Amino acid sequence: MSSLKWSGVVLGLLFAAATAAPVNAAPAPPSPPLSAQVTAPAPEVVGTEQAASAQLGTGRLRTTIRHPGASYVKVHFAVLSLRRGDHVTVTDATGRERHRYHSDPTRAQVPGNSPATAAEQGFWALSVEGDAATVTLHSTTGGIGSQVRIDRIARGFTAAEIAARPRPKSICGTNDYRDAVCYRSSHATEYQRSRAVARLLIGGTSLCTGWRVGPNNRMLTNNHCVATASGVRSTEVQFNYDCPTCGGTGSGPITKVTGDQMLKTSSRLDYTLYTVQNFSTISSFGYLELDARNPTQGEQIYIAGHPRALVKKLSIASDRDGGVCKIGTVVVGVNSGYNCDTEGGSSGSPVLARSTHKVIALHHLGGCPNMGTRISLIQPEIDGIL
Repeated sequence: MSSLKWSGVVLGLLFAAATAAPVNAAPAPPSPPLSAQVTAPAPEVVGTEQAASAQLGTGRLRTTIRHPGASYVKVHFAVLSLRRGDHVTVTDATGRERHRYHSDPTRAQVPGNSPATAAEQGFWALSVEGDAATVTLHSTTGGIGSQVRIDRIARGFTAAEIAARPRPKSICGTNDYRDAVCYRSSHATEYQRSRAVARLLIGGTSLCTGWRVGPNNRMLTNNHCVATASGVRSTEVQFNYDCPTCGGTGSGPITKVTGDQMLKTSSRLDYTLYTVQNFSTISSFGYLELDARNPTQGEQIYIAGHPRALVKKLSIASDRDGGVCKIGTVVVGVNSGYNCDTEGGSSGSPVLARSTHKVIALHHLGGCPNMGTRISLIQPEIDGIL
């Protein structure tokens, strides 16, 4: 493990570059029989955690944490003890993304502020995009009477590290998923439904997909992504992680909130229902509804999610199924099967019926056919708390 070194106010994080050669995509083999599904589902690993040591207070009001090429940086505060009126910000390199925190419990519910107080055992700040995070103590007394201590950071893999990671066999034939925005005009309803889908950064290093279910403060994802109350609280929910142009790069402005309360979970059906903090900041993204019936053989479907931690994709087309995604097998245990293209990070994505634009399955398994737990089984367990 590489060491951490301070240079002025910049914390250089020196990590060894991944040495594994990139995996070249090969033509997909014929779909294996359903009995060949043997890989246990798991979140997509997108980053790594590292110990750090930085303090702000009297005489030091700012520090920058940087790892060249990292896709994001996320800071953990071990101590946030501030004088009334002082606050801390975490910003990206440009200053456009800014998250504000304080330890005044009377303001705990203000959007954008941390619920943490000095008596708690620390918390993860929301991540900032890019390879640097600047932490600033804003104080009218020069930091006297306030104490900030950072003990850990998480950072996203570089492009080279991501390319070197092996890819699961969930692309069925040609990769047909496209940026969600590519369908804004041609499939306006599908595009609008996708706005309720979010990227989940779990514990700072893993990624899945989640989505708003119903009009209230409710999110749904897989149990294999988030299974505990502490896991919910360490999950960052990112809405509008979308490319603004079809085939472009980067994302538009992202709205980030933190998971709050676990409501219901099931390892058998592989779902977790939970709430988020600052719900009002995400209410404008809309929500999805459940279609609590068994799918029908050959019915058209689509999937919205974040394969490989990428900007949001829509899987509508499929070269394996006559040009469009369809239900291939209605019942496989608790699942239905399909050849819609997914990848690691797609776990927790909604599978929607084209006929109703409602969710009929919760995606959780790859392997071509890919599979999702039928909503007809999940809905009776959560209906009373939606």
